[in-house]
Amino acid sequence: MIYIGSDHAGFALKEEVKKFLSDKGLEFEDLGADSEESVDYPDLGYKVAKKVAETDERGILICGSGIGMSIVANKVKDIRAALCADERFAELSRKHNDANVLVLAGRLTEVNKALQIVDVWLNTEYEGKDDAGCRHNRRLEKIEKYESD
Repeated sequence: MIYIGSDHAGFALKEEVKKFLSDKGLEFEDLGADSEESVDYPDLGYKVAKKVAETDERGILICGSGIGMSIVANKVKDIRAALCADERFAELSRKHNDANVLVLAGRLTEVNKALQIVDVWLNTEYEGKDDAGCRHNRRLEKIEKYESD
């Protein structure tokens, strides 16, 4: 399951991402916004991030610049949201950081580029998945510790 959300500035791109996910046969749940009418990104970003944290699934968030959604999502414990501007960022966010929320900039990312980013992000595995001694696991453990301080 992929939880997806946007504010008004990310709505149009979110609709394109939903078509892409549907065409790939991937299950998703749209948690809003429902139109281009102005809404507050923190409400929707928090909603998606909480759902991802509770279910151990993944999420995609989209706002105008991607910055606001990144900030709010990363306030939720166990969320590692990554704003990705290209496929390499998407790949590294998964391989090295086990990012569980992808953030896109709706006003700054062309649709085709965004869909390529989503594809890479969804199809890249975390390098530390089966390696307890992996340097990436050590770093993520430090982040988890900081969350509880």
